[in-house]
Amino acid sequence: MTSDLSDLTLFIIGTVTLVWLSRKSLRRPGRHGFYRFFAWEMILGLVLLNRGPWGENPASLHQSVSWGLMLLSILLVVLGHNALRRQGAASEARDDDALYAFEKTTALVTGGIFQYIRHPMYTSLLALAWGAYFQAPSWPGTALAALASLLLLLTAKADENECLAYFGQPYADYMQRTRRFIPYLF
Repeated sequence: MTSDLSDLTLFIIGTVTLVWLSRKSLRRPGRHGFYRFFAWEMILGLVLLNRGPWGENPASLHQSVSWGLMLLSILLVVLGHNALRRQGAASEARDDDALYAFEKTTALVTGGIFQYIRHPMYTSLLALAWGAYFQAPSWPGTALAALASLLLLLTAKADENECLAYFGQPYADYMQRTRRFIPYLF
C-alpha cells in the first residue's frame, strides 16, 4: 500500500512538473511539444511501473539491454544538445513561445549527430522509454512503451513540419539525406 501511495505521489509530482515545463506547448495542439508532453508522461509511467525491480537482476539479458539503451539515451541527448548549441544559432529573434530557448535555432543543423539522424533528442527518449521497459518487461509496460514510441513519432513528424515551414527547401533536402531515428534505416 505504501508503495502504491508513493508511486501515485511521484506520478502526480512528475505530471505537475511536466505540465509546467510544457505549459506553452499544451496550448498548441499539433505542435511537436504537445505530443512530446504525452510521450514524457508515458516514460514517467514506465519508470514508475518498473522502479521496484530496477536493477534487481543486473546479469540478466533484459537488464543488460535496458542499461545499454539508457546509456545510448544519455549519449544521444548530449550529442544532440551540443550540436544544437554549437551550430543552431539559437536566438530569441525566432519568435515562437512554444519552443524552448535551445530549440529556437535560426541555422539548420546538419553536422555532428544530425548528419546521421534528424531527431537525436527524440531517439534519446525512445531509448529511454525502451530502456525503462526492459528493466521489467510486462504487458502494461509494452503498452506504455509502444504508446511512447507512437507519440515520439508524432512529435518528430510535427517537428519536421515546423522545420519545413521555417527552413523551407534546405530542410526538405536534409530530410532526403537523413533518417528520422536510426541511421540508414528509419
